[in-house]
Amino acid sequence: MGDWLATALAILPAPMRDQLAGYATAFWRALPQILLSLLFLLAVWVVIGMIGRLVPRALARARMRNALQDVVIMLLTVGLWLLGGLIALTIAFPTITPGKALTALGIGGVAIGFAFKDVFENFLAGILLLIREPFSKSDFIECEGIDGQVEDITVRDTHIRRTDGQLVVAPNAMFFKNPVTIRTARSLRRTTIIVGVAYGEDVDAAREVIATAVKQVDSVRDDVRDVQIFAQEFASSSINFEVTWWTGSRPVDIRASRDGVVSAIKRALDEAGIEIPFPYRTLTFKEPLPLMRENSDAQG
Repeated sequence: MGDWLATALAILPAPMRDQLAGYATAFWRALPQILLSLLFLLAVWVVIGMIGRLVPRALARARMRNALQDVVIMLLTVGLWLLGGLIALTIAFPTITPGKALTALGIGGVAIGFAFKDVFENFLAGILLLIREPFSKSDFIECEGIDGQVEDITVRDTHIRRTDGQLVVAPNAMFFKNPVTIRTARSLRRTTIIVGVAYGEDVDAAREVIATAVKQVDSVRDDVRDVQIFAQEFASSSINFEVTWWTGSRPVDIRASRDGVVSAIKRALDEAGIEIPFPYRTLTFKEPLPLMRENSDAQG
């Protein structure tokens, strides 16, 4: 093996042999520093492992959210690896100062930043969302046509489960840059329906019947907020009432409460003899229409 290597080196030109010899000499001289830098990186790995076990416990005792704990641990890990890598580089190659290494790292960071602009944008937006917490897991939100319950918030994206069961994974930058409607920001939400009664009915009496019916529905929280009923308009076939009440803020609460209120109002109006009219149409003609009576006896 040694003879083969010596023969191969002998074939090379003298300048190249001298250059390779210089590389080998420099490598053997730097080998102790390289081994020392590897040992230092091993120590950094051990420290990061200890932090990965101890920090989550401390953050859990501080009642920090799980997603935010992951962000803190990730930032600590990345920061320690970068710092450890710079120190290890200066140990292995003493001619490379920390300033030069940081300059090279900064230039490389700018290039990487341009190449992965969207990734870093979503990453930073995710950190800000986790810190500010405008919404959290289990909240029902709406943003840019996406409507559903938040299942998970990561540093890059947010998982939204629609009410029909479909899962939407959206980038965090969308929720950071656009208005977000948080439907469950409070435990109660207001909902409204329109009820029409015939023109021949007494408006005040109809209002009382509707109010009594709405207050008897279990899901209506009239103990917290008053039920409001206003005569809204003279419609084509009816006088329309705007009926407003407060109930649970989840979408299923809204649907269930509307179902109960509509059923109660219909039943109460029927029992009171108050008409909920069908649409009426009145036809007028420019010229009178002649009326003819059909003689059924003559046809028979």
